[in-house]
Amino acid sequence: APSADEEWPEAEKAEKLARGGALKWASGVFYCPEKLEGVGQYRSREMQRNSSIQSRLKSTVQSYLEGVSTGLEQLRSAAQEVQGICQELGAARWALLDSAEQCQGLRQMRVLMAEHVQLASVVQVLPQLFSVHEAFSHTLQLLHRQCLLEAHVELMMMEHLRNDILCQLHLLGLSSAQATVLSYFGGLQELNECLAKQLWDIAGSSLQLVCQDPALFVSAVRIVEREERIDDALLLEATFLPPGRPKGWRQKFQCVLQESLVGACFHGTLVGTVGPALARHLVVLKEDVVSKLRVVKDLMVQCVPAHYNILGVCTATYHQALKGHLQELLREDLDKQGLFLLLKWALQVYHSPEMMGHPDLLPEVDVSALGPLMSPELVDHTERKYVVKVKASVLEWMQRTLEVEFKEWFREEEPETDHEGFFQSALPVIVMQMLNENIQVASLITDSLQQKVYSMALEELEAFLGRLREALVQCGKEHQRDRTVPRFYNSYLLATLNNNLALSSAVSSLHPDAARREVPASLWAALDRMQKKACQLLLEELLLDLQ
Repeated sequence: APSADEEWPEAEKAEKLARGGALKWASGVFYCPEKLEGVGQYRSREMQRNSSIQSRLKSTVQSYLEGVSTGLEQLRSAAQEVQGICQELGAARWALLDSAEQCQGLRQMRVLMAEHVQLASVVQVLPQLFSVHEAFSHTLQLLHRQCLLEAHVELMMMEHLRNDILCQLHLLGLSSAQATVLSYFGGLQELNECLAKQLWDIAGSSLQLVCQDPALFVSAVRIVEREERIDDALLLEATFLPPGRPKGWRQKFQCVLQESLVGACFHGTLVGTVGPALARHLVVLKEDVVSKLRVVKDLMVQCVPAHYNILGVCTATYHQALKGHLQELLREDLDKQGLFLLLKWALQVYHSPEMMGHPDLLPEVDVSALGPLMSPELVDHTERKYVVKVKASVLEWMQRTLEVEFKEWFREEEPETDHEGFFQSALPVIVMQMLNENIQVASLITDSLQQKVYSMALEELEAFLGRLREALVQCGKEHQRDRTVPRFYNSYLLATLNNNLALSSAVSSLHPDAARREVPASLWAALDRMQKKACQLLLEELLLDLQ
């Protein structure tokens, strides 16, 4: 057996430390003789200290032994309890093995119980099932009498019954029986279609109904909202989705309503592309849009939920429809008056107090956030088309003016004179008035259109001066062949010179900006060539007279 020192090495180490400390203390006392007198006191104090330590050790050991005794007692009790539990588990195991055959009988009982519950459910709904076809007929009669809310209540009850049966069959995995249920409730499809048709008819005549019979329109909106809530609830459950769901009637209702708004204004009569017919069409269109938006703002808004934002939707619908309608009109071969009317209508009338800025529509109706009715690119393209049409008209008018002027050169009377007695004709006044009127008309639309027409006017004036110069040369050739024709050749040459001077002094007034008055150098050159040619012909005639 191991010795005590081997079992408790800490005790041996502590004893060595104590002996070492005692020897150190004793050697210190004997080295100092004066401390020998206090040896008795030291001895007494150490004895008291040892006694205190021993008493504490005894107390600690005693409490430790008591704890060990208590722990042993608890372990003994736990062992007895575990032994009892093992015996009870063994008994339960044998009892479970004995009742295994009885569980087979309980399983059959469970199957019978499930069948009983199903049969009880079927018995409860049998009266409703037997009355389904009668309910179909009654609901159809309600629809024919336009009792929409009552008919929809009946329809929802039948749909709920059908969907409840289908859901139970789905959970039980009896998919083959679902076809029988759907066939039995086949009349629901006809009722849904009949109700939907009436709802779309109401949406299509919504503007008239809110004025004449708002109750019918409100009933349609309530039905649409009911169906929307049912759709949301079924989609949220995500366990079983009945046939025909989601119906999406709210979206369809709003689409039909918007289509009716557009059709009432744009799909009625054919639009003439000639100025007066187009002007009448635009006036009617303006009045229709304003009147219908008034009805929406004053009446329809009160008949639908706020989240419909019906006034904003109708405003955006009209805006987009007008935008497409203008593009469709611009694809036609419009004359200059038609193009002018469309530009003015889209850029000025549309936003004016006559239409979308009407006092009866403000401030609820705001089209500023919907973008322009005509894009900047389309405006520029239309302005260019307008300038082309105006150019053709100006060219035709100038050519006619030139022909009249050419004929006047061969008259048997002298040209007219001004208040100072100088020869002249009406040509400068006619040309400048025509060009200035076109520039002023363009200024009623946009500055860009005015600038385009101004540039075109200068180009046409320059070309006209070239043709006038050619006509003057032709007149000179005929005069060379027969100097009696024209009779007043010199007088008309002087009138042409005076006309050219009048054009030179008046051409700067065409500029839209009164502060600039710039004239292109090419136009000045054309005027100069015209003047030189007239002077040349006049000098040649004078030389011939002198000869």
